[in-house]
Amino acid sequence: MSARQLSDRIRLFLCEQFQLTPDQVAEMMPNFIATLSVHMENLERSLAADDPLVIGKAGHTIKGALLNLGLTDYAELAYAIEKMGKGGDRSADYKALVANLRRLITPLIG
Repeated sequence: MSARQLSDRIRLFLCEQFQLTPDQVAEMMPNFIATLSVHMENLERSLAADDPLVIGKAGHTIKGALLNLGLTDYAELAYAIEKMGKGGDRSADYKALVANLRRLITPLIG
């Protein structure tokens, strides 16, 4: 999905879900994008810990950010990371999962 499509999808969700005006959403979008970017960086850094619980907690955080933006399909991937991590699954390919999530949101966060 392109950056424009993602942005439009989020704007529509925020307007409908929270009864915000387009101007309010436009004002808030830079902060939402910056926060999502920070959460993605934290998730990527959590891989260095090689600790599924740490990765799971970071997955949980970005899942919430994605849900707040109406990106439920992306949040499902974050939830999978969270669930496996919190379950202590050492066989999961967290690097590949996180890379896939990064690929999905890169058009939005750069």
